[in-house]
Amino acid sequence: MAAVDRPSLTRFAWLSIVAAVLTIGLKALAYWLTGSVGLLSDALESLVNLAGAIIALIMLTIARRPPDDDHLYGHSKAEYFSSGAEGALIFIAAVAIGATVVERLLHPRSVEQAGLGLVACAVASLLNLGVARVLFKVAKQHDSITLEADARHLMTDVWTSAGVIVAVGAVALTGWQILDPLIALAVAVNILWSGFHLVQRSVAGLMDAAIPEEEQARLRLALAKYEAQGVQFHAIRNRQAAARRFVSMHVMVPDDWSVRRGHNLVGQIEDAVREAVPRASIATHLEPADDPSSLLDAD
Repeated sequence: MAAVDRPSLTRFAWLSIVAAVLTIGLKALAYWLTGSVGLLSDALESLVNLAGAIIALIMLTIARRPPDDDHLYGHSKAEYFSSGAEGALIFIAAVAIGATVVERLLHPRSVEQAGLGLVACAVASLLNLGVARVLFKVAKQHDSITLEADARHLMTDVWTSAGVIVAVGAVALTGWQILDPLIALAVAVNILWSGFHLVQRSVAGLMDAAIPEEEQARLRLALAKYEAQGVQFHAIRNRQAAARRFVSMHVMVPDDWSVRRGHNLVGQIEDAVREAVPRASIATHLEPADDPSSLLDAD
């Protein structure tokens, strides 16, 4: 099944881009009003959100391309580059925040107009929360690691903003200026953790990770029906590439079966596998059960 069978998801990347631009404006305003390094760190993370959303748009466009002479299995793996790049951008943002924290610890500065700044930050956070919920829903529906990565990063931004709002509010109430850079440092650590998980998932996908265990269980159940009828399987392999699934297997039948009978059986098996593992590209190899050479490639 070709990757183009999945509807275009680029409009959701555009939604993320628009949200990122609005969020950057609101958080930059909050920093300008307050001078809080915590709010500055929050705004820097939103710049990463914008860069990530732009990369997501590009990679979703590439991933939707049909197979061609140079990419016979399609372009769906492009989605892993998007989530990996976003993870790398998160690391860069964390380093920038860390440098800002050091400067502010050496040269403390009071927080001003905290009320207006916190209102702007809260509006930006609610905007990110709404967009993240939409992206999570679409990512789950269409199995898009690109949109999932974008949604997870937006949720990291939401929690970051919540922490910053609490810290800036505490500084305004107590006058403890040290809280501002310390919460910014906590922001850096938090987004580093998020970036690590995004990169980890991207690497796993590029290394041809197996399909999820839930789908593997459905695959085993589908094949068990035919094993109960005496059909044997070996060299069963599977992998995933973003939304696409690839399943291959060798099907062993009695020596005296006709080609047509074996072909009809394989067709039924492929239909059963496709029902168990949606969006799967299936490759089967028919073999005589009584021929010892059939088991030479069993591993």
